[in-house]
Amino acid sequence: MTELLQAAVAPPNLPATGLLIFVLLYWLTVIIGLLDFKTLDLDLHVDSTHDVAHDAHLSVAWLNHALAFFNLGRVPLMLFLSFVALPLWVGSILTNYYTHNTSLLLGLAFGVPLFLGSLLVAKVLTTPFVKLFATLEKDPAGGVSPIGKMCTVLLPASYEQLGQAVVKANGDTLMLNVKAASAATELHKGDTALIIDYSARSRCYLIEPYDDDAR
Repeated sequence: MTELLQAAVAPPNLPATGLLIFVLLYWLTVIIGLLDFKTLDLDLHVDSTHDVAHDAHLSVAWLNHALAFFNLGRVPLMLFLSFVALPLWVGSILTNYYTHNTSLLLGLAFGVPLFLGSLLVAKVLTTPFVKLFATLEKDPAGGVSPIGKMCTVLLPASYEQLGQAVVKANGDTLMLNVKAASAATELHKGDTALIIDYSARSRCYLIEPYDDDAR
């Protein structure tokens, strides 16, 4: 165990170890409720209504196709990155161990093919999740529409910041991703809010504060 820890912090393995630590810390914050697991997600939608240069449009389209090939945009970014980080770290440890490499520069050189290989591994491992997340996005509340119902904010939400709220609908307790419906509104943990709409683009429900005293 000590040798593994020493290898993990050795210069040629530091980039892979850093990425793995970042992923582990991210999931830790998700588990304790500080972040939503889609906080660092990608939006691959291209707005074709805007007049953009043809070359720029092709570049964006090419990038979107490349990301979609690796299931990015179909599964959450951090889920994909988790499946990249672990094989990259294991590959880095083993490669530098068997080549007896202690150089950071050579470790970075090894890291390029290892990273490309890890991307392919992550694509294979995340493919089973594509259909699952497609179903969840198509029917985010599991067949029960929470629009028009009251919810309680669990994670702070604003017009730009994604938060979370819990709502009871038809006897079921649903955990929803939410944003404030207007730019001037901020909702805090424990606030009561009304669910007024669903944003397909942001993949979350829009809510506004609800004051019981105003009834």
